[in-house]
Amino acid sequence: MRWATAIATSSETDLAIDEAVEGIASQLGAARPDLVMAFVTDHLAPGFARLSTEIARRFPGANLAGCTAGGAIGGGVEIEHRPALALVAASLPDCQTRVWHLPSNPEEWPALNGDHGEAAAVVVLPCPLSSPVEDLLAWCDERWPSAVKVGGLASGGMTTRGPAGNTLFAGDERHREGAVVVTLSGDIAVDTIVAQGCRPIGDPLVVTKGLGNVVLELDGMPALRALEAVHDTLEPDEKKLCRHSLFVGVVPDTTPPGREVRRRDVLIRNLIGCDRAAGALAVGAPVHVGQILQFHLRDAEASAQDLAELLAEPHAPSAGALLFSCVGRGQLLYGRPNHDSDIFRRTLGAVPLGGFFCNGEVGPVAGKTFLHGYTSAFALFRKRAAQA
Repeated sequence: MRWATAIATSSETDLAIDEAVEGIASQLGAARPDLVMAFVTDHLAPGFARLSTEIARRFPGANLAGCTAGGAIGGGVEIEHRPALALVAASLPDCQTRVWHLPSNPEEWPALNGDHGEAAAVVVLPCPLSSPVEDLLAWCDERWPSAVKVGGLASGGMTTRGPAGNTLFAGDERHREGAVVVTLSGDIAVDTIVAQGCRPIGDPLVVTKGLGNVVLELDGMPALRALEAVHDTLEPDEKKLCRHSLFVGVVPDTTPPGREVRRRDVLIRNLIGCDRAAGALAVGAPVHVGQILQFHLRDAEASAQDLAELLAEPHAPSAGALLFSCVGRGQLLYGRPNHDSDIFRRTLGAVPLGGFFCNGEVGPVAGKTFLHGYTSAFALFRKRAAQA
């Protein structure tokens, strides 16, 4: 198994393809790629019609998948607000890859291509403007229950240089709607890191009364009063942060019971409202009595610490990795480029890393697939026998 990644910053499509392809070829040597993924910004929109065809011509026999992106990641750098084409290529002996385009209508999915086969990993690249993403993730979980699902929502249409909406690439074809799905099977395994960029405040609390996504009581007291009690314990800077960066960490039902909350087991969701008269809080996820919640804060420092601690956990040696990072991270959050890629390289070494800045990120929490925001979701690929 051999992976490579390269990025080109030319504003001319043909020159960008030449540059990125040469970078991939120099890393792979004589190895032939079986899978190529392309992530491209709107600045190259005039060449979208021929981009996938030309990349497919350069890598005959490889399966091709990709989408438009608000920013591209590859070759050790993250390019935002400028022209960029990132390629990720993998030579995967003893593995099988397949690429599908799924139309927008879910009724057309079940019969698509008949036998879907087994899969160790599924990469999903939906257009959020046309694909029902939550339905898509549920469909993928049903079709490939044991596979790890990762990916990102296409984020084209973010500049004045290209068309509104997104372009998806599947093989040598381009599409303006739906989703592209890649499956990988055989001698391959994927480990995930889902960095949601938050740190907990206060103690874990149990929902003692609630309905739907409304929390009425936490630990037997009105939910709003429980939040106020946590707020009272915070430092002045943290209290200021609560005004615009307060979130709720929900512990999914798949987590073993108990008050101990592990970072990997918490699903971060928005706190979307409150009812002062009822003392209730509305959360961006369904909750139920007995579930554990914990309030969280997000800022650049918390996000950097969260990612660094997750990357520092033991991981099996990886041959290559994908990064799906929110368009709200990057320079907008950290004030400098390449932040997440730099931490990745410092911690895990020279593992080829490529991907893009997304309009939503897909990754597992506590063994179940979720759609995230303000997250960096990493997929680390290795042979099955490799161990941490």
